[in-house]
Amino acid sequence: MDAIVTVMIANLHAKPNAASELIDEVLYGMPVQILKELEDDWVRVQTAYRYEGYCQKKHLFIDDTITRAWLDDATYVIHQSFADILQEPLIQSAKIMTLVRGSILRIIPNEGLDAEWATVQLATGETGYLRKKWLQEKVAEYSLSEQKMREQVVQTALGYLATPYRWGGKSPHGIDCSGLCSMAYMLNGVQIYRDAQIVEGFPIKEISFDHIQKGDLLYFPGHIAMYLGDSQYVHASIGGNEVNINSLDEQHPLFRNDLTTSTITAVGSLFVAKKD
Repeated sequence: MDAIVTVMIANLHAKPNAASELIDEVLYGMPVQILKELEDDWVRVQTAYRYEGYCQKKHLFIDDTITRAWLDDATYVIHQSFADILQEPLIQSAKIMTLVRGSILRIIPNEGLDAEWATVQLATGETGYLRKKWLQEKVAEYSLSEQKMREQVVQTALGYLATPYRWGGKSPHGIDCSGLCSMAYMLNGVQIYRDAQIVEGFPIKEISFDHIQKGDLLYFPGHIAMYLGDSQYVHASIGGNEVNINSLDEQHPLFRNDLTTSTITAVGSLFVAKKD
């Protein structure tokens, strides 16, 4: 059975208990598949990127037909860190709800509306208003050239700079290392594995460090970062407390001695490595 997230952020837990480990967050409008319904309003779900966990049933709108229609029609995402859905197309209007970057919405054509505003439909059918500049068309599948795609995912990741670290987080409220990298790719039309490892069946493939370019992924023990070029990388780390930039160059002021070339376990890339 399919469902749509209807809260700003639906927490995915390791167990059907709100006190258990937070392993992921699913944002508003994202679809999930319900694998099992449990007692006490909990369900086991699988995300579109094949990650599984437990969330509260009350945070979902469950209807196969509506979910399938939503997947076809909800083709816009919020690209601001935060955005209010308002009752009227006025900045002074009352708020329906607040959503975060990556949340999915449907736009309803409204020719009589001021060009600054968009009429949006929520997953529950309710309508509201949002500034158009805070929306961008959802990338279903990337079609950019390799270099443009590399630049785009880097810029998307950098858009989360200074976001606080949150274990299992995936939004401007808080984000972890794999949440940062997966969101940077997801917002550009590529679903990569959610955790800090390369998994068969996902588009990131291992390459040699000699072939690394910006946008590729650095894997350390239990950690993942995105390479920016010039020996620098962006990441969310417990030790750094927020999304920041560090360097693999021992002479660089941003060097971290716990994350060095000698501690890299793998390098991953969406693109085929160049041959020597």
